[in-house]
Amino acid sequence: MFLEYYRFDRLEEAVGHPLDLRQANTSVSRRGTVRGIHFADVPPSQAKYVTCTRGAVLDFVVDIRVGSPTFGAWDSVRLDDVDRRAIYVAEGLGHCFVALEDDATVSYLCSATYAPGREHGVNPLCKTIGLDFGLPEEELLLSPKDTEALGLLKARDAGILPDYEECLAFYAELDGAGGPR
Repeated sequence: MFLEYYRFDRLEEAVGHPLDLRQANTSVSRRGTVRGIHFADVPPSQAKYVTCTRGAVLDFVVDIRVGSPTFGAWDSVRLDDVDRRAIYVAEGLGHCFVALEDDATVSYLCSATYAPGREHGVNPLCKTIGLDFGLPEEELLLSPKDTEALGLLKARDAGILPDYEECLAFYAELDGAGGPR
């Protein structure tokens, strides 16, 4: 098998600016492992291009941008080693996934390096967001970092979430157009 899973020119055409790669990560998780909802301060935040190279995950993108017309909304896509899809997660959005199989292997191409001081999380079990993991809650495995994270509204009130207007201004810097995302 041969797979071309990333093309800088096609992604740039789709999102309006290049993904300036700064770091690549891989995680391996057993079934039920939940990672996220993670995000970083804007700017520079951390855009991600995510694919699953082994097994399957249900991947979530959550709009955590305060003031966004879709604040708190989410979408999901199954990433697996059959359909071999990938997703792009723009700066300022939250990212999360749940492993649907043992040894699910996820690879991320990132626009910024990991910087603990500007990395944050929202509790993935937050009832306000209501992610549907497709597995019984008792089967979910979360890190202490994720279970101790604030819910969406408390994170908003604590001032740690990205601001929608600031994200739009940052997007405009990246692509020169600044169209809505």
